Amino acid sequence: MQAITRRLRHQSVQPATSISSLKSVYPLSDYYNGADHRRFGSTSVAAPGTGHLVRKGTGGRSSVSGIIATVFGTTGFLGRYVVQQLAKMGSQVLVPFRGCEDDPRHLKLMGDLGQIVPMKFNPRDDNTIKATMAKANVVINLIGREYETRNYSFEDVNHFMAERIAGIAKEHGGIMRFIQISCLGASSSSPSRVFSTKAAAEEAVLRELPWATIMRPAAMIGTEDRLLNKWAQFVKKFNFFPLFGDGSTRIQPVYVVDVAAAVTAALKDDGTSMGKIYELGGPDIFTVHELAELMYDTIREYPHYVKVPFPVAKAVAMPREILLKKVPFPLPRPGLFNLDEINAYTSDTIVSDNALTFQDLGIVPHKLKGYPTEYLIWYRKGGPKFGSTVSERINPEAWP
Repeated sequence: MQAITRRLRHQSVQPATSISSLKSVYPLSDYYNGADHRRFGSTSVAAPGTGHLVRKGTGGRSSVSGIIATVFGTTGFLGRYVVQQLAKMGSQVLVPFRGCEDDPRHLKLMGDLGQIVPMKFNPRDDNTIKATMAKANVVINLIGREYETRNYSFEDVNHFMAERIAGIAKEHGGIMRFIQISCLGASSSSPSRVFSTKAAAEEAVLRELPWATIMRPAAMIGTEDRLLNKWAQFVKKFNFFPLFGDGSTRIQPVYVVDVAAAVTAALKDDGTSMGKIYELGGPDIFTVHELAELMYDTIREYPHYVKVPFPVAKAVAMPREILLKKVPFPLPRPGLFNLDEINAYTSDTIVSDNALTFQDLGIVPHKLKGYPTEYLIWYRKGGPKFGSTVSERINPEAWP
């Protein structure tokens, strides 16, 4: 007790420093962001096209990077990986969502307290879109859909929403970076409506914001993907895999984590990525048949293929497209026989020869065989350490 009394008496005789004098020595906005430390000095945010955007912070989740990003489409496949990458570098992420409040719940765990901010919005209401990006300095649009619904067509989702978001970002005046996620193969002349509407979205975004960055990822592979997961589910249910045409269409799938890393790499550069188009494909080119072989090898099933000519495949997928707007109830999502995907498989989807790629962003993409496709082991018969192509009598300890 005597020691505590002496300590309090010693503190009481010290001169009190006024708040104004503290502010003059340590500006609060910089003091709490660590800008007074020589390692974490502030780099000014310049006008679009010059200078670094990241201005403060150690680079960890509890730092302050200076990025306040509104990321549209975060409840989708790529969205969770982009949010994780942004949160890991100390950015605040505004997460617009239009479903129930549980949709973005898993994203809040990715950042420090208060760094992931879900915001309800209506993609057809400009006022709610303006509210989601009111305090942002970065906008990333991930919105996209590979099938239509009764309420949203390909044009609504892939084109008009991107055009609306870019227009509002232009009116905002304080958006330093805008990144539009398109898709590899986007072309106005493509037989796929996804590819043609994505190409129209690119033109609309660049018309509003000529300094925007366009990224065209190939078909993405990952734990929650809608490619190999869909293939494996079909194989487990029907015990065969349909090869549209003869399965010789070439594709260049990419690991989803690499695409998310490309987004953050574009934000951290000195503006060299602005106004450019990047084509993001994996290191290896597969035919559809070869990728199906990789899937079969991972899930340990005996391969059974059925070659389906393109006209037959389109005929099987056509009833959903005809009934979509005519029935008074929503139709289930298309499975493997998705008319637009079948149209996309009529031509190769690979990175162009002279395109900007991962290497221009300083990223080395992962090969698909191995860790990126390891999630498929859960489709193995009998459990992850077994499968139809190996004897279940073998000691499980012998298998990874």
